[in-house]
Amino acid sequence: MSTPVTRLVFSDLDGSLLDHYSYRYEAAKPQLEALEREGIPLILVSSKTRAEILTLRTELANRHPFIVENGAAVFIPSDYFQEQPADTTEREGYWVWEMAPPRSQWLALLEELDPEFPGCFDSFSRAGVAGIMSMTGLTESQAAAANQREYSEPVRWLAAPEKEAQFIQRLQEAGATVARGGRFIAVSGLCDKGKALIWLRNQYQLASGLTSVEDLAIGDSANDAPMLEVAGSAVLVRSPVHDYPTLARSRGVIYSDHYGPEGWAEGVSAWLQANSNIT
Repeated sequence: MSTPVTRLVFSDLDGSLLDHYSYRYEAAKPQLEALEREGIPLILVSSKTRAEILTLRTELANRHPFIVENGAAVFIPSDYFQEQPADTTEREGYWVWEMAPPRSQWLALLEELDPEFPGCFDSFSRAGVAGIMSMTGLTESQAAAANQREYSEPVRWLAAPEKEAQFIQRLQEAGATVARGGRFIAVSGLCDKGKALIWLRNQYQLASGLTSVEDLAIGDSANDAPMLEVAGSAVLVRSPVHDYPTLARSRGVIYSDHYGPEGWAEGVSAWLQANSNIT
């Protein structure tokens, strides 16, 4: 990062930048290009794995930090900042800040709960690549990348909603954090997208010598709510499958009329116009 950054965009992927059904993002390209022209880092924040996000970053020619598995870890390209942030480890070309225990802990917990909830849930680990393809519509290579989880486990509930509440309560009693996305609930540690956003925003401020930066968070689901609450501004992208996430805040919030990447572009355009008079 050669010049001080004064604005940041933190974006969810599935259902926001990526279409809920097709995972395409073409409708967002004009605003992606606008962010690039303005030198505004686009930070991808997702329930997706590092492997999945790295593929998308290559497609987007995105060189900025990213946040994986609902805030479980932040990956910053080595040498992105002048100094390595405190409490990070250097691994495979990235400075990594971790908030959650490894996936193995959550797989063991799910196995413990299986006799109590027989036939009630499926997970990525159990389903394998073929099952993930069936559940998500991903290609084989995409499903394999989705299964390369490091800190969490996506779970699909198969039984009655009332019993799901009991299941979630048991997970939480055992120390897990449960985040609800568009298709699955994610079981992980004491982390969320909001905590990760705050930490990374602070790193930008330290690197730039600024007391604050103007940031925007974009999302469509309940697991996005923590970052939508703590960013300076928020775009809530309309979803074809569920209501907007519920927020405690009302100021600085933009609700898109369009779905997915069209709604993403709509919100980013409104934020840019409000903050820099870009059309």
